Amino acid sequence: MSNDIDEFFSTDRTKGTGETIELPESNYREFVYDLDDPIVSNYREMDYEEFTADRQQAQFLRDLLNFWDELYREPFVGITSDGTRREGLYRLPPRAVKNNPQAIAAASALLEALSPADRDALGYDLDAPEWRGWSNPEFVFKRIGLRLEELPEEQFALVDAVLRASLSEQGYERVREAMALNGFLGELTQLPQIMNDRSYWFAVYGEPSGSQPWGWQLFGHHVALNFVFVGGREVCAPVFIGAEPALSEAEHPPIFEHRERLALTLSDSFTDEQRAKAVVYESVLNEAMPEGRIHPADERHVAGAFRDNRVVPYEGILATELDAQQRDLVREIVRDFYALLRPEQLELTLAEYDEHVDETYVSWYGATDGSTPTYLRIQSPVILAELDHHAGVWLSNRTPARFHVHSTLRHPNGNDYGKALIADWERQQLAED
Repeated sequence: MSNDIDEFFSTDRTKGTGETIELPESNYREFVYDLDDPIVSNYREMDYEEFTADRQQAQFLRDLLNFWDELYREPFVGITSDGTRREGLYRLPPRAVKNNPQAIAAASALLEALSPADRDALGYDLDAPEWRGWSNPEFVFKRIGLRLEELPEEQFALVDAVLRASLSEQGYERVREAMALNGFLGELTQLPQIMNDRSYWFAVYGEPSGSQPWGWQLFGHHVALNFVFVGGREVCAPVFIGAEPALSEAEHPPIFEHRERLALTLSDSFTDEQRAKAVVYESVLNEAMPEGRIHPADERHVAGAFRDNRVVPYEGILATELDAQQRDLVREIVRDFYALLRPEQLELTLAEYDEHVDETYVSWYGATDGSTPTYLRIQSPVILAELDHHAGVWLSNRTPARFHVHSTLRHPNGNDYGKALIADWERQQLAED
């Protein structure tokens, strides 16, 4: 079976069709490549750098990386709905609050354990452009910070401690599960040098401090987190978490099971009138989609790597046109997206969502009963959250399935990477001086 765009990508993932795209009846195991298939066997002896060099020979990938580099070089604006950034949407606490001391201690311990050369490689200025260099494929584009699989065990444990101290318990487990699923994919394909549970880059921005803004970044295959501490607020955005397979054995439960269950409960509750507004396309590969709406790598999601300045018009149904129970379901889905944050930080961020619920849109692609692949987007002035079923890359399904999922989270209008709150903090400092 040949692919027609690239060795890993076929036109089936982008081609509009008037037919319903059905979910596979069997699980992901049916779509695991034979280990002798060239799509996996050709890379068996390669490490991640050799794999990257090989993949960059593909014209499709060279074009993609050139496009990404152009986006990377643009001045940061933030995702907007109409090209104009709204100000004043994000606020710091009215009085100074110290940043998370456990995260500071963990990051400081990591920095102290590194050699001077590794410390230099790990650390960046708070406003460094490298924040925006993250990506989620298994090949490498920007090399930022230190590669976790190349760290000694004791130093990896110190990075892990930073994650544990910064994230909620649930958030930490979700991130580590996504990393473990990447390792599981490496086992399935027997490509552990390309995909494993440490196939990630980690960097620190600014100096870990109770009073000064600082942050850290983790990114690699199917996991990308950008975490900022500023004036007592914590921002985790952009976030990209995915998995292939997202559904696996008992020790690897469905990573977005709760989120998908809530989403399907919501979509199944739509009245006919609501469904007519909420369902933008009846299929994730609807032939009515405009040209370029589906990207061979991103498919339907619009807020992935290097999309910091994308203009994303609202679509779907306003939350105010839903009943109270439906609005509660939307809020619970949003809470699940925010669940990487520690509880008190989650509530602060959720309060910003609540302030703009009358400007919140919910859009849905696909059947609302769970019988087909789907795409969900929740978007307001302060959130853009997506859940998208994808075709296979390392599995052979040529159309989207629930066992390959991408999920993104953004803070539109300039607060990705905590930038809006950092600017607010800097204004406060000037006012105090």
